[in-house]
Amino acid sequence: MTPFPSSFPVAAAEAVPGETTRCAACGMDSEPWPREALWLVKHRHPTNPAGFARYYCAEHKPTPKLAPPVSVPDRARRAASSSPRKAAAPTIPERPAVMCPDCFVQVPATGVCGMCGQQVA
Repeated sequence: MTPFPSSFPVAAAEAVPGETTRCAACGMDSEPWPREALWLVKHRHPTNPAGFARYYCAEHKPTPKLAPPVSVPDRARRAASSSPRKAAAPTIPERPAVMCPDCFVQVPATGVCGMCGQQVA
């Protein structure tokens, strides 16, 4: 299968040549169409990143939804009107590790050794 962009109609005969098939919008009761008369459209799927493809006849072919172009002055205006960036939080210098001279373990910020109870400055 030839890769094609999402939600843009592609001629089905070029993308996936093969047998006749039905239009997704016409329903299962309709007559199959030859691939040359169908359009293939890839749709997004909420849980499958590959999406899914549907065949449409010329009457039901969906039009691609394109985002309106944004001019450069609009971008500049949006950038200027956006909220200013917050200043970085001040960094607090880390307290140097203090070791108990008797137990050789690190003493917590209280200054009292958790092993022997000695007050370490």
